[in-house]
Amino acid sequence: MKGRVIQSTGSWYKVESEDKILYSCKLRGQFKIKGIKSTNPIAVGDWVDFTWESKDEMGWIIKIYERNNYIIRKSVNLSKRSHIIASNIDLALLVVTLNHPRTSTGFIDRFLVSCEAYHINANLIFNKTDLYTSIETTEIDNLINQYQSIGYNCFKTSAKTEEGLNDLREVMKDKVCLVSGHSGVGKSALINALDPSKDIRIGEISDIHNKGKHTTTFAQMHSLDFGTYIIDSPGIKEFGLFDFKKEELCSYFPEMIEISDECKYNNCTHVHEPQCAVKNAVEIGIISPDRYLNYLNMLEGKEMNENENYSK
Repeated sequence: MKGRVIQSTGSWYKVESEDKILYSCKLRGQFKIKGIKSTNPIAVGDWVDFTWESKDEMGWIIKIYERNNYIIRKSVNLSKRSHIIASNIDLALLVVTLNHPRTSTGFIDRFLVSCEAYHINANLIFNKTDLYTSIETTEIDNLINQYQSIGYNCFKTSAKTEEGLNDLREVMKDKVCLVSGHSGVGKSALINALDPSKDIRIGEISDIHNKGKHTTTFAQMHSLDFGTYIIDSPGIKEFGLFDFKKEELCSYFPEMIEISDECKYNNCTHVHEPQCAVKNAVEIGIISPDRYLNYLNMLEGKEMNENENYSK
């Protein structure tokens, strides 16, 4: 039988068959996914073939189909290995909060760079708008203007007031969507608000550290009532770029690649070279200084986690 992996807990996988029946399966044999050195051989979103043994009431995955795309991050515990967050994604949604907890632009840009590298369309969701002061709302609007100007769709949302939910449903309709972000940014609450028939556990915010408690402990795919599959991933504490070549990094910044041909040198790194179109664009305000600073930090291989900011 053929089906899609909708839940992964490490050794067990929940597979939805083509006739919408759920099966609990394990992996048979050793699988190596070409070109991916990952800690998890199977990811939520994978299409697989499996056999079912009614006597034992369990299935065995015997084939993994080639992925259309996938998104990975560096494994937290094994720095030389990657972890596949999800595969076969139509749209990646990064849920961002200005506080409660705060999402830095360094984290946002690492996520967007990974989506660009793995050919996944990415949108930004600025959530919890009901909690912000007028000054914070202005800061959100400035960030939205910045990211929309380089081609990323942005949404302002609130699960409490339902702001932006209709627009979000429209862009997500009939797609497989990855929802990601730090713990505590309201991913689960947002999914529940998009489809009230869902009852996904909602995390609390730690009073001491103002950070989210990890509620989702494994990636899981949910079907929503407006024709959408949504992958709710664990909160990401650290988003380490994996297997990136420095000379390719600029090509994952749309606003930089657009003008890099105007640089004096074909192999310009946009760091120290003279007559660099990118550096000039930063100086005159065409390219965001924050984005450029985040580019430099990625180029230097600096790590990014939820306790740090490349830029405010």
